[in-house]
Amino acid sequence: MNVVPDTSAVVDGRVSERVEDGSYEGVTVVVPEAVVGELESQANDGLESGWDGLEELKRLAAFRDEGRIDLRYVGDRPSGDQRSRAAEGDVDALIRDVAADNDATLLSSDVVQAEVARAKGIDVEYVEPVARGVVDELPIEEYFTDETMSVHLKAGTKPKAKRGSLGEMRYVVIEEEETSEERMAELANSIVDLARQSSDGFIELSDDGMDIVQYRNYRIAVARPPFADGIEITAVRPIAKTTLDDYEFADELRERFLERKRGVLISGSPGAGKSTFAQAVAEFLNDNDYAVKTMEKPRDLQVGPEITQYGALGGKMENTADSLLLVRPDYTIYDEVRKTNDFEVFSDMRMAGVGMVGVVHASRAIDALQRLVGRVELGMIPQIVDTVVYIEAGEVHTVYDVTTEVKVPAGLTAEDLARPVIQVSNFETGRPEYEIYTFNRQVVTVPLNEDGDGGEAESGVGRIAKQEIEREIRSVAHGHVDVALRGDDEAIVYVDEGDIGTVIGKGGGRISDIEGRLGIEIDVRTHAEKPGDSGGSAAGGGPGGNGRDGSSGGRDGQVGEERGSVVTPEITSRHVVLDVDAGVGETVEVRANDEYLFTATVGRGGEVQVSRGSAIAEELEDAIDRKRTITVVPAR
Repeated sequence: MNVVPDTSAVVDGRVSERVEDGSYEGVTVVVPEAVVGELESQANDGLESGWDGLEELKRLAAFRDEGRIDLRYVGDRPSGDQRSRAAEGDVDALIRDVAADNDATLLSSDVVQAEVARAKGIDVEYVEPVARGVVDELPIEEYFTDETMSVHLKAGTKPKAKRGSLGEMRYVVIEEEETSEERMAELANSIVDLARQSSDGFIELSDDGMDIVQYRNYRIAVARPPFADGIEITAVRPIAKTTLDDYEFADELRERFLERKRGVLISGSPGAGKSTFAQAVAEFLNDNDYAVKTMEKPRDLQVGPEITQYGALGGKMENTADSLLLVRPDYTIYDEVRKTNDFEVFSDMRMAGVGMVGVVHASRAIDALQRLVGRVELGMIPQIVDTVVYIEAGEVHTVYDVTTEVKVPAGLTAEDLARPVIQVSNFETGRPEYEIYTFNRQVVTVPLNEDGDGGEAESGVGRIAKQEIEREIRSVAHGHVDVALRGDDEAIVYVDEGDIGTVIGKGGGRISDIEGRLGIEIDVRTHAEKPGDSGGSAAGGGPGGNGRDGSSGGRDGQVGEERGSVVTPEITSRHVVLDVDAGVGETVEVRANDEYLFTATVGRGGEVQVSRGSAIAEELEDAIDRKRTITVVPAR
């Protein structure tokens, strides 16, 4: 008689059991290599079933040595892909092939395997599976007290826990003796077995080296090598269950939720009490006759049985969202919204008309809203999220109201700069605290009602404007650039002397373009004119510094009554040199056919030198090539 045991029969020790009671005396036991490969894989993953199966194979080898059975290993070992698809039946199929090829009886404790084998005409002996590792209670529950939020265990370390009240958690040692590797393996296996066996638990995720277990109100992560450098167990449990009445602004928030379906972000730091507040919101909505569902990965919100908790369908939250749209909830609690895909799913459901409450990690209330920027179209944000609730130490710290308005942003003055502006207002005071809008092709978040330092006005758009001015000027200037603000709509830009003309451009065209884009008047000067610097005279047209005003002609390029001295430029390998009739240190304007080119300071020897390759030099050489008359006029 030939017998082929499958993995379940080997793990349960059913073959040696039958040898010992005499029913398999003298049989030939044919062990498929597929069984050996699966047991080896389980043992490498630290699973008790793998080690039990290998012990059974050792017992069978001893029976063979005693002459009580004949033992052979046959067939092909499963590939890595086949082992990873063991749940889909790939390994079982290899085992059935061995039974068929050897005209053997298949011994199995797997009811599905047994039925498939019978359907294929294979002789089957089915035996009930052994109740392995039956656990009646959570083995780490003893570590939890009323104030314990989480327990942290790792092989070779002392057990620790986070204990205290919300916002005042302490990470403390709860046992002086280090946990051994054997004890950690026993706890890990017991937790996973309990989740499989108990109606109060389930395995949320199981992958190589990591199991996420939900058992009652405990969420437990069990990590093993090679994913972790040792066996580690982290168990988390909520320490408080609240209602909306327990929070500040309870009446206002209730009214806000009941007024219409909302888009809400609940934000805060880890452990601040975001999920606890989300649970309170879910229960309130359910009690007020709203159909409420949750989207969680993993599922650990503590809500009543009327609220169905959904995980990631097929590992993807977008699949869950598609299913929920068929269920038609009034509100969905999304815990947690972290990645771009989560924000996209949240936005899609909100735009479909579902009330959405998302839980988001953020260190400030405004940061939660900014996480939407760049992930969704700016103008859609107030339609997706109209309320931001920031939780700190278990309390509602800040509530923001999010609206949109077409207006001139705070700090800008020109009416033609009006644009859609997202206003973020304090729910309690009604005062706007932030504005979000597109500024110079970038999305900026500007805090309102803040004063600058050292007398420099940087309220409103000022801080952002300064950065944008620096970026614009540095894109054309070769040297160092400094920007000083004079109010919200004026600025002084300090550049190297040789960069004055480049920044201003022909007839002031370049600086005018920059002013138009930013909505800010810009005065260009040399670094020597910066307050606190010594020496130097204006590198521009009088006090304005740009050479764009007065009789010198600046912007319109007209010389006026004084036509200046005609000069013949000399072009060397590195410079374009102008020999001018002016004193060292004087400021002059260089023109071509009376059209303004640039402003410069006369150097030693009565010369103005322009580095070749610069924008100014290119304009000057172009004028020379076109045989235009080059003149030099004292700057006024």
